Amino acid sequence: MAEVETPKFKRILLKLSGEALMGADSYGINHQTIADIVNEVKSVVDMGVQVGVVIGGGNIFRGVAPAARGMDRAQADYMGMLATVMNGLALQDAMRVAGIVARVQSAFNIEQVVEPYIRGRAIRYLEQGRTVIFAGGTGNPFFTTDTAAALRGAEIGAEIVLKATKVDGIYTADPKKDPSATRFDKISFDEAISRNLAIMDTTAFALCRDRKLPIKVFSIFKAGALKRVVLGENEGTLVYC
Repeated sequence: MAEVETPKFKRILLKLSGEALMGADSYGINHQTIADIVNEVKSVVDMGVQVGVVIGGGNIFRGVAPAARGMDRAQADYMGMLATVMNGLALQDAMRVAGIVARVQSAFNIEQVVEPYIRGRAIRYLEQGRTVIFAGGTGNPFFTTDTAAALRGAEIGAEIVLKATKVDGIYTADPKKDPSATRFDKISFDEAISRNLAIMDTTAFALCRDRKLPIKVFSIFKAGALKRVVLGENEGTLVYC
């Protein structure tokens, strides 16, 4: 009889950057990449883990990107928030194809396209085994989707924020520039601050620290990594209080 895999976490908040959806492309959404990411998510959904996802929009537009130079910052940020809704819809459809029931909720009203974010409804969806994709950032300019991830993670009672990146954890230095760089298995919030490690933006990082909400940084492009994280295996880097 196969051994039953028991997840360490019942409810997680997964932070996906918009850039992750591009794959090797320079813009937009790569079909195979988004399918691969969804298969990683399905591996933990099938274990009964409740998954909330905050999606970025950098593959389409970011308020601080060169394309926004000269624009009013608030206006540019609203455009970036709209980009996250587009990504959320694409992610939802890829999940549908994979057999995952997902709902998209937006931090600002666009009800003909997606539901508005309502905390109680989001939690109810999670309890019903549905994946909830949180789009629209925080609904306010000047705040990143990292901050939205920390905020939604705290609001829905997630046990951990999983920051999916292109790198398999946090290193002592940039591993691309310094071959002697080593990966941390875990690091405290205070040490990460003292080392000036840019894990998330300051607002998001402070919110997670104050709420005692741990962060796990891992590579979404490493096959099986998300499942190993959820099972509590030594994958990525844990930031803890």
